[in-house]
Amino acid sequence: MSTSDPAGDGLGLRGIHVAVPDGPGTRTLLDAVDLDVAPGEVLVITGSSGSGKSTLLAVAGLLRRPDRGEVLVAGTPTAELSERRRTALRRERIAIVYQSANLLPALTAREQLELVGHISGERRSQARGRAAQLLEELGLAGRADQLPAKMSGGERQRVGIARALMARPTVLLADEPTASLDGALSAEVAGLLAGEARGRGLAAVIVSHDDAPLAHAERHLHLAGGALKAITTVAG
Repeated sequence: MSTSDPAGDGLGLRGIHVAVPDGPGTRTLLDAVDLDVAPGEVLVITGSSGSGKSTLLAVAGLLRRPDRGEVLVAGTPTAELSERRRTALRRERIAIVYQSANLLPALTAREQLELVGHISGERRSQARGRAAQLLEELGLAGRADQLPAKMSGGERQRVGIARALMARPTVLLADEPTASLDGALSAEVAGLLAGEARGRGLAAVIVSHDDAPLAHAERHLHLAGGALKAITTVAG
């Protein structure tokens, strides 16, 4: 499926094929998958457990090479890039939010974000200023000096989103970001994630079993039998 142009800072997949061992043979998870996600677009992908959703996200995030096919990040083909260059491109362009926020237990919310800035080569004062701004924008200014153990599940996930945005990505990928939250928090985090992605012009892909992200997406695709099928246009 190809419905938009991945030019600029978007994401494009071309003919992605992934097969995995299955007993004496193999099972195809992704079969010549084509996908474009434009800057500012929020796409939700659903599918049954084991259908290949997380594999698709890993390929899009340059964490896994497909057996065949090409991933374009901001128009840059990646199939022939070295692992070092793929890692650099992922760090420069892609942020991933997981089901668990995966926060470092010994760091406060502010320090989680500042560490990202430090890794990116920012001066300490600049990283601290951006971290404070992001935490305020995501409603966490009052929790900046709290450790993860002192935060609620929703707060930890919001810190995880803020940490992802701290990297200044152009592509935002989310793997079951609301699955561990209850109904109200799930809807809150889904809306926050989609709103931040759209407002910042990020090409966003959310894979989910949860219905909460669907209310905030332009497109909903279902992955089954290695292929993506359009379900409906959800929001706009």
